[in-house]
Amino acid sequence: MSGTREAIASARRLVVKVGSSALTTAGSGLDVGRLDALVDAIAERVARETQIVLVSSGAIGAGLAPLSLGKRPRDLATQQAAASVGQLALAHAYAESFGRYSLTVGQVLLTSDDVVRRSHYRNAQRTFSRLLALGAVPVVNENDTVATEEIRFGDNDRLAALVAHLIGADALVLLSDVDGLYDGDPRGGATRKLTEVLSESDVDGISVGMSSSGLGTGGMVSKLAAARTAAGAGIPVLLAAASEASAALTSASPGTAFAPADTRLSARRFWLGYAADTTGKLRLDDGAVTAVVRRRRSLLAAGITGVDGDFQAGDVVDLVDTKDRPVARGVVAFDATELPDLIGRSTPELPAEQRREVVHADDLVPLRR
Repeated sequence: MSGTREAIASARRLVVKVGSSALTTAGSGLDVGRLDALVDAIAERVARETQIVLVSSGAIGAGLAPLSLGKRPRDLATQQAAASVGQLALAHAYAESFGRYSLTVGQVLLTSDDVVRRSHYRNAQRTFSRLLALGAVPVVNENDTVATEEIRFGDNDRLAALVAHLIGADALVLLSDVDGLYDGDPRGGATRKLTEVLSESDVDGISVGMSSSGLGTGGMVSKLAAARTAAGAGIPVLLAAASEASAALTSASPGTAFAPADTRLSARRFWLGYAADTTGKLRLDDGAVTAVVRRRRSLLAAGITGVDGDFQAGDVVDLVDTKDRPVARGVVAFDATELPDLIGRSTPELPAEQRREVVHADDLVPLRR
């Protein structure tokens, strides 16, 4: 067994994410048999004194059958209506199923704001810590009944990665209807499953698709993105089929394992790199990209070639290379209206009151590519 799988198998605090297609069907809604099988696997792991947070999709899918909807609706109002009905059914089913093991469930409904805004982020941390200390199993879902643009591609996969770092999880397990990461579409044949991802280069050039179940919104694209986010922040990740949940949560033997980065990001730097909303972008020349990404230096005005967006000093912005690819994120020290007169100029050329870093190294996080 690889070191990554050993770390997942021995994790004392674990986030498990399950997708809609693993819990619901278009015709019948929530599949209680599948849900019970998942809970059986989680309860087995909890019995080994592991704290588990479950991030569960399925609220919209669970609301389809009761509302006589044959497929996932496209319009926001009907999605929210289905989530309103389905959320109750899903919470009740989890409470009943975990009750078979005398385990208490605590429902935690989040929107992106709750992990994007620093004050909300800290409040969520405290809530999870207390629930886990009291022996409850937090069940997390996107608050689809009030979310607007948050009901979007892959949000619960991203949410699971954010929650894993937020609670200080030792590992993240992503369960879906696919048994791992392939180097192409497994339905087309002649593809190979990757059992271990040791670095970013192992997944470069891999083409993955969106969900075809009609129930979920993510598919492998969002799962790969979530796995890379968590692994890049120092959290080992396992991607496996929900039908193999028991093996995934006990021996971590199935699926694809993603090795974590050597250094775990602090809560602030993780928030800055992966959770914070950005309000603009700074375009960098090649020299500035090297300084920021490889040398971990502050960004100076001389290395900036362009400015996009309407932001103020203290906002988070993307730093992009000459091909418009994000290479870092950081807290900008100037308003967008101030920068056009400064870009491309060396520090001695600037007025005395403006001779400071545009983005200080302490407020800057390089992104994995």
